[in-house]
Amino acid sequence: MYLIDVVASLLFILKYIAITIAIMISISSIDDLFIDIVYWVRRFIRSITIYRRHPKMQYSALLSIPEKPLAIMVPAWHETGVIGKMAELAAITLDYENYHIFVGTYPNDPETQLDVDKVCAVFPNVHKVVCARPGPTSKADCLNNVLDAILQFELKASLEFSGFILHDSEDVVSPLELRLFNYLLPKNDLIQIPVYPFEKGWMNFTSMHYLDEFAELHGKDVVVREALSGQVPSAGVGTCFSRKAVLALLEDGDGIAFDAQSLTEDYDIGFRLKAKGLKEVFVRFPVIFDDSNEARKKLLRGQSIRDSNVICVREYFPDTLATAIRQKSRWITGIVFQGYQTHHWTASPILNYFLWRDRKGAITNFISFIATIILIQLILLWLYQNLWPGAYHFLSIFESSEWLMGFLWLNFFLMMNRIAQRIFFVSSYYGLKEGLMSIPRLFWGNYINFMANWKAVKQVMQHGDVRRIAWDKTTHDFPTIGLENKERKKLGHILIGRKVITQEQLDSVLVHKKNGIKIGSALVHEGILTSTELADALSIQAGVPAESIDAYAISEDLINSVSASIALQYAILPIRREKSFLVFASESALDPISIAAISRKVGCQIRYVIAPKGQVTIGLRKWYTHLRADDPHKTLDEAVSTGKINSNQSEEIWKFYVSRQILLAEILVSLGHINEAALRALLLQHSVTKLYLGDFLVDKNIISKETLQKALELQRHLQPDIRKLVESEIRLQGT
Repeated sequence: MYLIDVVASLLFILKYIAITIAIMISISSIDDLFIDIVYWVRRFIRSITIYRRHPKMQYSALLSIPEKPLAIMVPAWHETGVIGKMAELAAITLDYENYHIFVGTYPNDPETQLDVDKVCAVFPNVHKVVCARPGPTSKADCLNNVLDAILQFELKASLEFSGFILHDSEDVVSPLELRLFNYLLPKNDLIQIPVYPFEKGWMNFTSMHYLDEFAELHGKDVVVREALSGQVPSAGVGTCFSRKAVLALLEDGDGIAFDAQSLTEDYDIGFRLKAKGLKEVFVRFPVIFDDSNEARKKLLRGQSIRDSNVICVREYFPDTLATAIRQKSRWITGIVFQGYQTHHWTASPILNYFLWRDRKGAITNFISFIATIILIQLILLWLYQNLWPGAYHFLSIFESSEWLMGFLWLNFFLMMNRIAQRIFFVSSYYGLKEGLMSIPRLFWGNYINFMANWKAVKQVMQHGDVRRIAWDKTTHDFPTIGLENKERKKLGHILIGRKVITQEQLDSVLVHKKNGIKIGSALVHEGILTSTELADALSIQAGVPAESIDAYAISEDLINSVSASIALQYAILPIRREKSFLVFASESALDPISIAAISRKVGCQIRYVIAPKGQVTIGLRKWYTHLRADDPHKTLDEAVSTGKINSNQSEEIWKFYVSRQILLAEILVSLGHINEAALRALLLQHSVTKLYLGDFLVDKNIISKETLQKALELQRHLQPDIRKLVESEIRLQGT
């Protein structure tokens, strides 16, 4: 009887707890219902007004805007093996070329530094940044160091980035992401695209519950938030800031853009930029290459062809309970506790409403879990009373409780709406199967959110000051792409290893090298190395074949198939077609970004070979430049035809002459007038002009007229004159 009295008392208390919980759930659910109504009403109105009067913009519009320089900021603490895959996948997939990746590393993380060094050797647009303080500091502190390095790079490279993009090292970016940012800049100051987690096994509820939450958050909630308040919270990835926004943040923070003590600096920045009156947008832009019935038939059941093809960020999320709780507790601490301490409330009622929605999770995460516990207790009690022989029947907590029953029916309706909304938004991207699986995952997500909330509260209580909590970073997975980065060997080591030169010869050239040429060119100019030997070494370094070419023997049809802007920008010559491939010759290694860009521009797959020094340069001058200088080959032919020299002498003169040719860009880089990493962006801008490269650089204030004249004089000095070579050979014959 004592036990029965205890259970009856607990049920009495449970009844009033249930009423309180039901009221609080109703308030939160009505809040969510309001967002649903706004979304669907807005969507309906736009479908019968805007989209009937104006056709939806196609992805081709993104390609019409010239590429502006963009900087991608990646913080990296213990990210060995991930950065290389990200850079390689970006190079292969991104339909963009004018971008640089800046990776923030730490002095006490040598493994990640070494990994980034290997990547930098292969990808000239990847730059390593070493933070001032040992890690792990906050993500914001790492980003501040990265941003400082970007600004220093701008000064050295005489270049200004138009956009600054936040990404994590495990992100997989959409091919047209940078095109979208490029299109929207500089009219918008914060641009956020959706995040859609990668799927894992259906039984992995921990990882897959992120899928459900992000599908609804970035499919509906943030859309409504932007429409009503004009404020967009950054997701920390897939966020682009305009130059104006970055400069405003630097001014606001007295030279420090990101709040180094914040665990959610991305969330914080959205409010700071909004307070300054800058424009923030959340963009769901679909890229549909094939809208045919056949393409639609390939979609999963319930999948939307527009929603499933939006430009977005894909990444894996934590798949263990401990890591998920750790990550979410960091989000809760930053958004709820640090966010309240930093921003409090604003003068805008609408913005305060969304602040309330951000912060109510600190309550509703507990409430949802308690409601689940109450439900489990009632189910167990019902099973006991109906299945246990001779069980004692207690008075139901619902008996004579119209208030409780009313709220329960209301909550049931609101819960069905919540489930329907989630199924729709998950299905739109992932298909109906995942949409239906989001129902059981909803309860597991509630448990994770409760535990994360509890961990966040404990941390705040332990530290006292919420701004003293450290960056508790989660580890990252990266999708397998079937490619591995190889560390590039140094040219000098290859030459010595092949016993083409000695260490003493290399040291001598390094000490006495003529300014204005690279080490390989210097070895050829000094006669220590032949151009063929240099090409063989460069081919080993690049991992491609070496091949001697005759630029004068290339057919005009093949030359005309590649525009002058492409050939001159990348310093390449088309030499033949092999099945579906177009083969080019280059005097140096082509990086993966350039290879992908060339392939896109010529409209087919490409391969390339390393040609001996000068052979491509001569070909570019013959076929693609609009200089009207004398043809050096014609000068030799005339000397042979008049009997001044024989064909063997002509061939030797030609080899010597060709091997000593040097491009103006190499001289300017070697002299330090242009940063080699910035040369890509400059050549990209130059390719759409009709100016000579030197005149273009002067026009852009990259170099002065005096510097250009000195570089041209050095080029003339380094390159032999064909007539003087012929005359020298004739004099030798006479002695």
